[in-house]
Amino acid sequence: MKETKQATAPKKRAVRKTPEEIALMEKAAQKRAAKAKKETASKKTKKTEGTAKKTREKLRIIALGGLDEIGRNLTILEYKDEMIIFDCGLGFPDDDMLGVDLVIPDFSYISQNREKLRAVFLTHGHEDHIGALPYFLRDFHVPVYGTRLTLGILENKLPEHRLEKKPDLVRISAGERIREGAFEVEAIRVNHSIPDSLAFAVRTPVGTVVLTGDFKIDLTPIDGEVTDLTRLGEIGREGVLALLCESTNAERPGYTASERTVGRALEEIFHGCKKRVVIATFSSNVHRVQQIIDTSVRYGRKVAVMGRSMTNILSAARELGYIRIPEGVLIDVEEMRAYRPNQLTLITTGSQGEPMSALSRMAFGSHTQVSLGLDDLVVISANPIPGNDRAVGRIINELLRNHVSVVYSSVADVHVSGHACQEEIRTVMALLKPKYLIPVHGEYKHRAQTKLLGQSMNIPEKNIPLLDIGQVAVVSEKEIKVAETVTAGKLLVDGSGVGDVGAVVLRDRRTLSQEGLVAVVIAADIKEGYLMSQPEIVTRGFVYVKESQALIDEMRDLVRDVADDYLFNSHRIDENELKAKIRDELSRFLFAKTKRRPVVLPIVVRV
Repeated sequence: MKETKQATAPKKRAVRKTPEEIALMEKAAQKRAAKAKKETASKKTKKTEGTAKKTREKLRIIALGGLDEIGRNLTILEYKDEMIIFDCGLGFPDDDMLGVDLVIPDFSYISQNREKLRAVFLTHGHEDHIGALPYFLRDFHVPVYGTRLTLGILENKLPEHRLEKKPDLVRISAGERIREGAFEVEAIRVNHSIPDSLAFAVRTPVGTVVLTGDFKIDLTPIDGEVTDLTRLGEIGREGVLALLCESTNAERPGYTASERTVGRALEEIFHGCKKRVVIATFSSNVHRVQQIIDTSVRYGRKVAVMGRSMTNILSAARELGYIRIPEGVLIDVEEMRAYRPNQLTLITTGSQGEPMSALSRMAFGSHTQVSLGLDDLVVISANPIPGNDRAVGRIINELLRNHVSVVYSSVADVHVSGHACQEEIRTVMALLKPKYLIPVHGEYKHRAQTKLLGQSMNIPEKNIPLLDIGQVAVVSEKEIKVAETVTAGKLLVDGSGVGDVGAVVLRDRRTLSQEGLVAVVIAADIKEGYLMSQPEIVTRGFVYVKESQALIDEMRDLVRDVADDYLFNSHRIDENELKAKIRDELSRFLFAKTKRRPVVLPIVVRV
């Protein structure tokens, strides 16, 4: 084995430096050290100034709906002179809102700050998140961002509202980032009871805010698109300032069942069933409708659809490819008579007991096309929204009374929620690790439970405010505090009127429904100051005239005496003053006689 000789470099000779050279070198080294120290101090100062500036900056978070209720969701993020909105939903009227069709948020605060408004972002296509947009878009023209299905459902709603300006609808997908002024908004896929649902991570100059929207963690969704937990974890590692978390199912332990659970229940219902199957569900639950259609196809059934919202959403979902229906399966309602009961499935609206819904009219025998009986099996594939329990119960009782078989969530697994239960909420908190938690989307008890879940995940109680509608949460790196309350409330929609039905009108409607109406008509010569004839008394919902003639006569005499006295003794006759005197005196008389306070409506006819 040969050894390789290594060449060695010649040694350099040391050069001796003079004392003067050494002094110059030391001086240069000192200068370099001083410069480096100054640069380091400058960087530290800039970093400290940047941190202080960030601490001083404030983000305002305001909910104009969606708190202490299920519906009317509308959340504002506001930074300096810029504002973005998340969702714009409607709610349904309370029992005491007689004659009211819908309830929407009060947009006054947005109107007062319209120059700040940059955009609207939609989490998904449910009515409680997009239903008020047609009313909002009458007065505001800004970009509206949403997924394909969400915007498809919205576009189907808009023509009936005849907006003056065509809205600026911008399609987005999960994973996209949109810059609107000071805000960068990232869309994140989540599971819900409707496809194309999103959460949003909003990067602001103050920090990142995450809005979950409505979500659950379904590991076996119908469309195979699971909640993007990986991305949520990555955002959590980047740092999350505040989390706005939905609270609807925060009282329920464990996990929400997969949508496929309903598919298995439907299989059991259809297997061996000789009856026509009538299924009522939410029109927007596209995955549920798909499972109903798939099961019907397997058992050789034709499918008919009833209800305007069901027809509209099915049309939009089918056109966009979210629902697949084999050729020849879908038929018109009129064609059902050509098939035997065991060859038919009818999908309908009315799962919440709405009085004018298709299911309600079928149950009470007022539907012109479909009547239900022994050959029908009705499946109510939904849980009642709080407040709708009695209405749904009335329909179930009426169906059973008419010998119709009924299956509902209390007796079979025909419904699963689209909202996260406790462990799913904890999972999201663990991934995001927010500094502040703001529970949203739920009644107070639901949000209070979300607060407890947050505390169990080591979020301090002082960092979890329970806001009221209109309250402003001012958020900084240093703290979160509740500041002033902005204009907020409910706008009532009655027919085509928005906001023209207020507290006074509702009070009158309640009085009319409970106490009735007394109308008084007098004909008077105002100029000469005397009555031309006896007063006429008309009642509705107060007393039956034929059985209460003595009371009617007393009312007529009282009105005549009050009118005669006023007309004879007044120097200047004021028609409104005369009406007020008649109203006051007759109201006092009727309460003394009957202990009731009907609406008294005086009418003066000038002769």
